[in-house]
Amino acid sequence: MSVQLIRVTEAEGEQRLDRWLKKRFPQLSQIMVEKMCRKGELRVDGGRVKANTRVAPGQEVRVPPLPAAQPRREEGPRISDTDAEMIQSCVLWKDEHIIALDKPPGLPSQGGSGQGDRHVDGLLDALRFGYKDRPKMVHRLDKDTSGVLLIARTDRIARALSEAFRLKTTRKIYWAAVAGVPNPKMGTVRYGLMKAPGHGRGGEGEKMVCIHPAKISAHPDAKRATTDYAVLDALGTRCAWVALVPITGRTHQLRAHMAELGHPIVGDGKYGGSGQENLGDGWGAQLGGEISRKLHLHARQISFDHPITKKRITVTAPLPSHMKRTWKTVGWHENDVPADPFEEIE
Repeated sequence: MSVQLIRVTEAEGEQRLDRWLKKRFPQLSQIMVEKMCRKGELRVDGGRVKANTRVAPGQEVRVPPLPAAQPRREEGPRISDTDAEMIQSCVLWKDEHIIALDKPPGLPSQGGSGQGDRHVDGLLDALRFGYKDRPKMVHRLDKDTSGVLLIARTDRIARALSEAFRLKTTRKIYWAAVAGVPNPKMGTVRYGLMKAPGHGRGGEGEKMVCIHPAKISAHPDAKRATTDYAVLDALGTRCAWVALVPITGRTHQLRAHMAELGHPIVGDGKYGGSGQENLGDGWGAQLGGEISRKLHLHARQISFDHPITKKRITVTAPLPSHMKRTWKTVGWHENDVPADPFEEIE
């Protein structure tokens, strides 16, 4: 292979030279890239560079003759046809830039301690739909939480969506069934969160502890967290259907905040005392009877500004089967409540 002059494209954005190069030429190792830089064989706009130099759209990279690409080995275990069909059936909406999934409850977003081999991140190759690039996750949902999960189809879109989450221009609305009925019917929870020592049950890792807002400064590990909630319907004093908006995005934020209010999410064994029956005024997260013991927390809706078209996109996910059964048992109807109950007061 001869010397190549390659221009960095707009879609590739600004990134480190070594990363840009290895995406284009997967046969290159980090050692090879650094050696080419030291010898002055690899240049940007004619100048010598280091492996960590950042390249930007429009710059010209001189690439010396490279070794031939080896046939790529399969990365990780092959996705079974059944799993591929399952994850493809979860697609709620897609265009050439973004895929919105309806993540099933029980399927982890990513691998990790106690999560097993089967997770959304490990199934993304089945969502290429003819694209060369593997899609990228830009946010996560807890293993037992269902609902809308955005997947970027290119690196450029992944960067744009990650920035939108950081700047809080995306809006996520969760639905939950909680024990008891929060009072007032609408409010904001501002308890800080920090990791408890040790690990929680069920392989989910850490458990979060709520810290009163006035005491956050006394706990260096605590992070400020804010959740808006609104009661949409209730069954006497036994349980309530609430909408939750996480203003911040802390681990287990919604679950820990609702439990701290004394209204844990139904089926939450980690924060709600799964062994306790909720007999009206009890604190337990199990309603008993016909009600499923699974977590009743669902990412119902996400709204975001499309990075390319700039249009506001809203994607809604139907309730998972165990929550549908609970809603039917209790007599709640999905279409009887506003899509965004907070809109009127903003």
